[in-house]
Amino acid sequence: MARYLGLDASTQSLSALVIDMDTGAVCANHSVGFGERLPQYHSPKGFLVHDDPRVRHSDPLMWVEALELLLEDLVKASVDLGSVRGVSGAGQQHGSVYLARSFDTVGAWSTERPLRDQVQPLLSRRTSPIWMDSATSVECAEIARAAGGDDRVVALTGSRAIERFTGPQIRKFYKDSPADWARTCEIHLVSSFMASLLTAHSAPIDLGDGAGMNLLDLGTGTWSPDLLDATAPGLKAKLRPPVSCTTRVGVVADFFVKKYGFSPDTPVIAFTGDNPSSLVGMGATRPGTAVISLGTSDTVFAAMAAPRTDPRGYGHVFGNPAGNFMALACFANGSLAREEIAHRFGLDWDAFADGILKRTRPGNRGNLLLPFFVPEITPRVPVPLVRWFGSEAFVDGHDPYAAARAVVEAQALSLRLYSRWIGEDMNPILVTGGASCNPGILRVLADVFQARIVPLQVSNSSALGGALRAAQAVGGTAWDELARRFSAPANHLAVKPDPATRAVYDEAGHELERRLNEILV
Repeated sequence: MARYLGLDASTQSLSALVIDMDTGAVCANHSVGFGERLPQYHSPKGFLVHDDPRVRHSDPLMWVEALELLLEDLVKASVDLGSVRGVSGAGQQHGSVYLARSFDTVGAWSTERPLRDQVQPLLSRRTSPIWMDSATSVECAEIARAAGGDDRVVALTGSRAIERFTGPQIRKFYKDSPADWARTCEIHLVSSFMASLLTAHSAPIDLGDGAGMNLLDLGTGTWSPDLLDATAPGLKAKLRPPVSCTTRVGVVADFFVKKYGFSPDTPVIAFTGDNPSSLVGMGATRPGTAVISLGTSDTVFAAMAAPRTDPRGYGHVFGNPAGNFMALACFANGSLAREEIAHRFGLDWDAFADGILKRTRPGNRGNLLLPFFVPEITPRVPVPLVRWFGSEAFVDGHDPYAAARAVVEAQALSLRLYSRWIGEDMNPILVTGGASCNPGILRVLADVFQARIVPLQVSNSSALGGALRAAQAVGGTAWDELARRFSAPANHLAVKPDPATRAVYDEAGHELERRLNEILV
């Protein structure tokens, strides 16, 4: 029996998925929601509440405690972790963890104490800035200026200096907390932090996730000396050299062998970012298939036939775990905005979908919403900005179904507008994430993109990608074979576009772009 475990440390939960290579089945799929299961961390949506909406941090000990809860859940569900032949996983991109002592000084985790109590003394910084943090505009400008300008940063790293990226977050920490910076000996991404927990040794950052730091030279696959110097003094010594995502970074620590039944010497493969991992989980590692992930944030991504960058400076280039690169555009106002509309109007998700499918029409009778309930990444909107345009009932907030359609249409039109630079064919489009099961959202996406929208059989593509990467690295199974066996699209749930809506959405797209241009000037 050859099974592989994939983990995904996302914004709001930690998930585990186990695949069985003998049967071609997913034999376990569990999640621990941070808000529900770990209320003591005061993070109902996965991050700590802060008076400044630009500041978004999480407690890294929450991820540690969630890992133990998740493994306990798997054991209680009679999942035989001793049959697992390899582990890999992913973490929300860009988030960073700071250590005063390396994991290598631990020796071994003690099974007599909770893991969080053993990790806490290692930290030099109590909280971790995550991908939603946008409080580093000054630092982004400083890094770009020191490195020779935005165009040079893009040429080196595939992205401009971006507020949520790790490099600017590191610079802000160095500037604001010099004493804690001096105590810091090692910096991890969420992905390498989780891999380090599993192995009880400091795991390196992989190339896929490292590309989201504004520090990695994509051409050489090494940390850029110019960007290291532009970010913080002594930074090179605090980062291990980046590695390929197929690298074995250690074995499952004895703590997990004794406590949860893993086999000794179970290999751990380098963890990567959630977006590169989803590319694998969706079976989209080759150019020609686009993916839309509908999660806390929404993303559009695709494998690239040839490297290119976004001339507007919003999009990004990351490493493709199967080789070469992937393009990505990220939108902070994903599920958070949809949940806000549902909550504000008292809609459950069935009513939300019904309002789109049956009670409103494409184009929404000209009712338009700019849905930036949190600071937006694409396009850059530095503070929350919500504006309603249209009929009196809509603008006054008395039309819940039009509001549901408005937020989804605005998001879909924005996804289309700001992903054109990728240049890859977007038909069909695979969809994943928590909202990918909502038929109203899928209908709007199909009509806006005029493309066939196809959900994945397994909704947690990032954790699945972790399991598949472990199977590829440990078992040697080819990427195409893994995709064929485990990443089958749910064709029976596919949504075809209505050609009659093309003109409606072209007009709506022009109107949205016009309104955005007025605001962004």
